[in-house]
Amino acid sequence: MAAPLGLLATGTAWGEWGAQDLGGRLGFVPEGVDRFGGLWSGVLPDYALPGRGSGPWAVLGYLLSALAGVALLVAGTWLVVRLRRRRSPG
Repeated sequence: MAAPLGLLATGTAWGEWGAQDLGGRLGFVPEGVDRFGGLWSGVLPDYALPGRGSGPWAVLGYLLSALAGVALLVAGTWLVVRLRRRRSPG
């Protein structure tokens, strides 16, 4: 689990660019990003707890985001394996 290494890194992670960042990198903003970019901000936007975006709260929000992501990946993998076992003969 390398997710907590993000606490030491600066800048944004690959693919976490907003429309402005993407426009600066590409020279234009794709139509889909421009149209749908603001529809979903995430469960914990900017990895922060609502109303608590600095200090130890920021670290806690980041760690909770990492744990939630790992839990979703484990649950998804478990579901796929379970469905495949159910469908396999014998």
